[in-house]
Amino acid sequence: MGILGFFWQLDSALLLWFQSIRQEWMTPFWKLVTSLGDGGWFWIALALLLCFCKTRKAGLAALLALAVGALITNILLKPAFARIRPYEVIDGLTLLVEAQKDFSFPSGHSCASFAAAIALWGHLPRRVCTGLLLLAVLVALSRLYVGVHYPSDVLGGIMVGTAAGCLAHKAVKPPSWSA
Repeated sequence: MGILGFFWQLDSALLLWFQSIRQEWMTPFWKLVTSLGDGGWFWIALALLLCFCKTRKAGLAALLALAVGALITNILLKPAFARIRPYEVIDGLTLLVEAQKDFSFPSGHSCASFAAAIALWGHLPRRVCTGLLLLAVLVALSRLYVGVHYPSDVLGGIMVGTAAGCLAHKAVKPPSWSA
């Protein structure tokens, strides 16, 4: 087995382990959390709402980050890697949401969540930003729980989203206060 085979097996084993800790009472929570990332709707709505308040720069930063992240993830990386979803190839994996129509790598939900949360850092009070970052982590983990991504897909989405968020944060400078 080569290095790629080793990483594929590790990725699959981690995903199956994550599935093994599922509890029926937690499933509605994780399905709700994962739905917040569907099409990035929650993050887009938040960014648009912020654009119509005194937090216009925050909204613009989040929208820029979401756009950059979506371009990199959906236009460049997903077609380039064309990675098949784990539920299509891993025996014993139970899918908890409907089958996805695009490729697996990187996770768009994770990318959008981290792009927006990172871009907003410093534009809003620290406690709000901390809550948004925690939500981004939960959305990313939810993709493993529902069985639509490998851990490396989620990690890739986090990395692209973080880079997009940092770029947008730098492009749209936050106010000097950071409460």
